[in-house]
Amino acid sequence: MTALLSLLLLGLLLATMAPGRLARARWAEREPVLALLAWQCLVVAVLLCCGLGLLLACTAALPALRALVFTGAPHGVEAAYGLAGAEGWGRLTATLLALGGLQTAVALTREVRSARALRGARQAQLDHRAPELPAGLTTSRRAGERLVVLENVRPEAWSLPGAKSRLVVTTGALQQLTDRELAAVLSHERGHVRARHHWLAQCAEALATGFPGVGVFSAFRDQVGELVELAADDRAARKHGRITTALALAEINTGRGVFGSCPPQQLAQAPRRVDRLLAGEPRLPVHHRLRLTLAALIAPTAAVLIALAPGIGALL
Repeated sequence: MTALLSLLLLGLLLATMAPGRLARARWAEREPVLALLAWQCLVVAVLLCCGLGLLLACTAALPALRALVFTGAPHGVEAAYGLAGAEGWGRLTATLLALGGLQTAVALTREVRSARALRGARQAQLDHRAPELPAGLTTSRRAGERLVVLENVRPEAWSLPGAKSRLVVTTGALQQLTDRELAAVLSHERGHVRARHHWLAQCAEALATGFPGVGVFSAFRDQVGELVELAADDRAARKHGRITTALALAEINTGRGVFGSCPPQQLAQAPRRVDRLLAGEPRLPVHHRLRLTLAALIAPTAAVLIALAPGIGALL
């Protein structure tokens, strides 16, 4: 049972201690993509601890499953896990972890269905209200991508991801933004679509909604909402320049504070995003990024090694 207890302890430590340290990391604003990777590795590590713990608990609770799992294993491997005689603890732990897994699946399914329904409704509304932008008005269209104009005096731009992604701009944005600023805005939104940020946001929202009392999941949702915007800003800045992107962000936020159809909690980010773009801090050195990447991968790797450690020790 040592491996099972170690996995549960590791998951608890990662869920309670790591989110605060990662949220306070000063390098995250300079490397938002790397910060997103670190957050994903943290959440995956917590889920791995629960998933592998569920497997070990089930093998402890069910002798038939234990015999199946260790079929063909070398002598001493099964005994090294100490699962025999722990049926009572195994049943309790397996029940709790299975309920958590079921809740995760239900929350994720609900979030995906809700997001898909909302996206379908918005796409149908766009088909009805907005004409497709003629090809001659822009040279930045991509195959399979629709760029449409919505009649609205308020300057806005947003993306609708999916099999046929849509980039939407309002007539107010076309009138208020210069050509370079409009290109930066579209590059920002295209960055969201290409990086599949909506998938990441849906998973984060599902975990936070399904487990409202678990801080790591709510912190993950909040950080994802901020970091995906910074990552898309950087993509636009690399193609069109930081100053142009900052001006576009400021112009399109005039009177509303939104770089697309963002939730209210993201409205306050616009001034800080503009300041960040204008400051133009350089990226971290390559060796520093490599160290942070390896550090992020330690957590999920540790969960797998803990689960395999008794078996490996029995073979040595």
